[in-house]
Amino acid sequence: MKLTKYLSVGAALMLLPTFALAQDAAPSFDEIGPYIMTTLLFLVGGFLVFWMAAGFAMLEAGLVRSKNVAMQLTKNIALFSIAAIMYWLVGFNLMYPGDFNGYFALNFVPTVLEPVGLSASDAALDYASVASDFFFQLMFVAATASIVSGALAERIKLWPFLIFVVVLTGLMYPISGSWQWGGGWLSELGFSDFAGSTIVHSVGGWAALAGALILGPRLGKYKDGKTVPMPGSNLALATLGTFILWLGWFGFNGGSQLAAGTVGDITDVGRIFANTNMAAAAGAVTALILTQILYKKVDLTMVLNGALAGLVSITAEPLAPSLFGALLTGAVGGVIVVFTVPLLDKLKIDDVVGAIPVHLFAGIWGTLAVAFYTGNWGAQITGIIAYGVFTFVIALVVWIILKGIMGIRVTEEAEINGLDMAELGMEAYPDFSKG
Repeated sequence: MKLTKYLSVGAALMLLPTFALAQDAAPSFDEIGPYIMTTLLFLVGGFLVFWMAAGFAMLEAGLVRSKNVAMQLTKNIALFSIAAIMYWLVGFNLMYPGDFNGYFALNFVPTVLEPVGLSASDAALDYASVASDFFFQLMFVAATASIVSGALAERIKLWPFLIFVVVLTGLMYPISGSWQWGGGWLSELGFSDFAGSTIVHSVGGWAALAGALILGPRLGKYKDGKTVPMPGSNLALATLGTFILWLGWFGFNGGSQLAAGTVGDITDVGRIFANTNMAAAAGAVTALILTQILYKKVDLTMVLNGALAGLVSITAEPLAPSLFGALLTGAVGGVIVVFTVPLLDKLKIDDVVGAIPVHLFAGIWGTLAVAFYTGNWGAQITGIIAYGVFTFVIALVVWIILKGIMGIRVTEEAEINGLDMAELGMEAYPDFSKG
């Protein structure tokens, strides 16, 4: 017994140098910490931005009439799912191709994740995992498609819309996104868009504008030179959707810091959260006050869109401003919404949820506002024009092709009776129709 014990102790002593070497070889937290923390930032930010999909769905469901609610919900879950597949299939590697000519990369390959059980020695410790980066970036393209969904509600067919989503998420958004975030020509020019006032929001707005022009307004929306109000079905849902979007925006902007491994990085993430919140609050309060002044009563839908416009406005540069600077940026977004929603109606451009004022017009303002901090007005204006021309022209062509091949608008009878029954054969609120 004693001999066996001594032999065991001896064997353990012989192994001590091996354990010591293994311990010496293990990377320290100083080496792997930035990788771990940035990966975690992408994962947390990503699922917060994913929650924005629910926000868009609730906002749209609340702002359309009850006969079209199920259709909006179907579009939102379908567009997110299509975006996820298309971004894996081609989008991610088109948007982040590495070395390319700065305009377009012939990189039509699916995304490949790291192997299971990746060791520190095989990881790119200067950034984050590919899986987390892909997951985070995917959420942005889905948000772009959601913008189009709301603007074209209540009169567009389901399948032509979803085909457009395939083109938008698989090709249009990734190609234009590569110009800045992929290290393309706009990045080299000095154009700056921190989290996507233009790259995400204005792109969705331009695509929605093109669709609204080709699709035309809803039946009875503009009659005898007047705009006929078509109130939404559930303002409680619309308000819930706005709060969900507001929450998700912390991941949208905060995660776009793209680093969390140092004291400076994580402090900057906190600063981004605070500025993002301030801009949303300022946009809401501005819309609140302006509607009281202009219409003698507060308009809840304007206040909701004011908050969203503030969020869109601060998205291009949520880090540099002070809290007062963020307040001013968001407040201008609120002003933009209050004045551009009726402007679109005067032009007879029917945008059901106010997506074009919120995402396109406020997105342009937010992108321009970056120049107050960078001084590079030329690059900001060039970027706004480039994204506008590319997205609007391509979207217009795709909508025209879809209209010619399969038609994009439902029949008058279907629109009057509601898209829920015409397109889906079901209703979101079946008890209501039974009386």
